[in-house]
Amino acid sequence: MSPHYSFVPPKSMWWRNAARGVPGRCRHAVFCYSACMRHKSALFRSFIFPGVLASILVVCLAGPAVGQDAKGTAPAPSNGTVTREFAAVADEVLEQMSQITGLKLREPLKKTLRSRDEIRAYLVQQLNDDKNPQERYADTRAAEAFGLLPKNFDLDPFLIDLMTEQIAGLYDPKAREFYIADWIPVSEQKPVMAHELTHALEDQYFNLEAWSKAAKSNGDATMAREAVLEGSAMAAMFDYMLQGTGRSLKDLPDFDPSILMGDMTGSPKLQAAPQFIKDTLLFPYLSGFRFNAAAMKPAGWSSLGTLFSKPPVSTQQILHPALYKAGKTPKVVSVPSFEKQLSSDWIKLEDDTMGEFGWREVLKQFLDDKRAVPLAEQWEGDHYIVYEHKQTKKLVLATRIALASDEAAARFLGQYSEALEKKYTERKNLLRKPDYFSFDTPDGAVFLRCFGSECVTLEGTGRSVFAWWNTELKWPPLPEQPQKPVADPTKVARQLPPSSVPAAVAAAK
Repeated sequence: MSPHYSFVPPKSMWWRNAARGVPGRCRHAVFCYSACMRHKSALFRSFIFPGVLASILVVCLAGPAVGQDAKGTAPAPSNGTVTREFAAVADEVLEQMSQITGLKLREPLKKTLRSRDEIRAYLVQQLNDDKNPQERYADTRAAEAFGLLPKNFDLDPFLIDLMTEQIAGLYDPKAREFYIADWIPVSEQKPVMAHELTHALEDQYFNLEAWSKAAKSNGDATMAREAVLEGSAMAAMFDYMLQGTGRSLKDLPDFDPSILMGDMTGSPKLQAAPQFIKDTLLFPYLSGFRFNAAAMKPAGWSSLGTLFSKPPVSTQQILHPALYKAGKTPKVVSVPSFEKQLSSDWIKLEDDTMGEFGWREVLKQFLDDKRAVPLAEQWEGDHYIVYEHKQTKKLVLATRIALASDEAAARFLGQYSEALEKKYTERKNLLRKPDYFSFDTPDGAVFLRCFGSECVTLEGTGRSVFAWWNTELKWPPLPEQPQKPVADPTKVARQLPPSSVPAAVAAAK
């Protein structure tokens, strides 16, 4: 499990009465980031569960610009102090969150103010402690293999800078400690406290560290649990903001939290982030909020324990709460080991599951949202493996995805073949059949095949490896590659040998 971080953007953003009954004008927003440290190599956990995972949550605040006092100057650093005012406000918010969630405080909670430098140093230490460089490298390269990140993207420093750009606070389940940034006025810390103190209360009841690790072998399931954590804290904070209105989240109609998002131009690092990272940061908060709001109806907070005792097992269940309530689980999908076919010059980097959210992100890189989202919704299960050549650093990516129907698989082949053509600008020897698509690139061949309701892809290696996999799957034989054109033999027979050319010319005269 990892700490949960809250951030404040440097530029004001606001939304007006997004939830009925919220009084006044909301002038500022708070970004809440969760830095979930992953416990095993997995693609998305580099940005959500690895060294640092972030998600965005927007809160309504009042008062002067966030990060300044009433006179427009930043508060003095505190070096981890606890002021009487801060302690009183934190205790007040903690009591209110206990009433909202029904989770009573079981043991004292340590609460401190921290400077920006102290929090940044903490983030760097967490990154170094919870993931080794080889795992972080593998995560980044796997994302590159899918086309989700540009080549040679320096992920670690980017994520640290992104998180410290506007950090506001965090809850560390390992130390059982709650931090707040000391440059934010206490009067404006309350929404941050509401969110992070919800994590603290949940930790005392559900042991967040062990609960998160329980799904460590499956990146998609781990991400689903992250959405429960951040979504429930967001829902609790929303109810905190509704206090005094006579309403709560369970009384409101379906609510889209994305309307709370304001202008992100005030966050240079977030603006510069690849779209995949932006979407990954948003998912646990926005999709998690929608999931928790739906999953806890109609009982409300009394059903929170069920979400922890019977958590969602996929991002598909997060994106479609009705599937969670119906108990729909992903199909078990496997991809074989390619070590013998690739030789000892290759090493395995990643071996995991993408999930509906992951495939939606891959498709969105190359197709428009109107096609990518409904196609990803046909996901039923998947698996992928990424290999890297030890010397050349070339990548091999093998994926297998189960879809809802044969028709969905046919659509996947048609649209993903288009995505692959956009992914590889240099290609030749393209071959397209109703159930098969391939071409060659400078870094190896690319194959896509569908049979029934399943599709497989193999990128970065040769036809013999793909043919071996096709045999392992017991699928029909691969279509024959077109033969290279050769000279017409009859024309060749009529050609005169070079030595006879002068004589033939003389005879013609």
